[in-house]
Amino acid sequence: MPASALAAALSVASLNLCTDEYLLLLARPQEIASVSFLSQDPQESPLWRLARGHRPNRGSLEDVLAAKPDVVLTVGGGGRATSLIAGRLGMKVVDLPPAMSVNDVSANLARVAQALGDPSRAAAWQSRLTRLRATAPKAFTDGIWLGSGGSTLSVPSAGSEWLRLAGIRQRALSGDRVSLETLLVRPPSVLVESRYRSAQMSRGAVWLNHPIVRNVKAKRVSADGRAWTCMGPLLIGEVERLRAQLR
Repeated sequence: MPASALAAALSVASLNLCTDEYLLLLARPQEIASVSFLSQDPQESPLWRLARGHRPNRGSLEDVLAAKPDVVLTVGGGGRATSLIAGRLGMKVVDLPPAMSVNDVSANLARVAQALGDPSRAAAWQSRLTRLRATAPKAFTDGIWLGSGGSTLSVPSAGSEWLRLAGIRQRALSGDRVSLETLLVRPPSVLVESRYRSAQMSRGAVWLNHPIVRNVKAKRVSADGRAWTCMGPLLIGEVERLRAQLR
């Protein structure tokens, strides 16, 4: 059977926000049996408009049984029981490893395209990633990615790799936290500010509103924190946008 015909016959469900991202970017609408409810939340996913066109689930195999998918996508170990039950019902479970590096993202694109029965589906995204790497800045600027309550990115990590593609060297910080003292005494050249749930009232949001944070002497650029949750292919667009902000 040709790959295109096989792909058209498949029905795929995703049980996780991070696998939703790959499925929504690579699958045709009629191939999507279900996505997690989180991807339908505008505060959690930039793809929420696409996601709302599909049946939601709460992350369990039981939630998608009625849709009778051929393939179920999970991430980071969906559980041995899930694979066993799915197998007995004639479903294939594809468990994606968490993206610990940019290479992992490329590999996961290939895995999901293969699961859809059409490996060529990954080509456009992989080509875009290849171009992003080929045009990476040669010099790097000291920077700190800043999230709610002073959270930041580990070094090394997939997140710090993505920042390097934008020309920013993420500063290694103890406990992956940014202190007010650091921002006051040793501010970075670039502060990458996550907008994840920025309008939500929380202790983390209050911390970000501290005068030291508001007045830090650094070039400030914004990041769509929703895209950084899974460190997946949506960060290709984020890096492109960060580069534009830094010009």
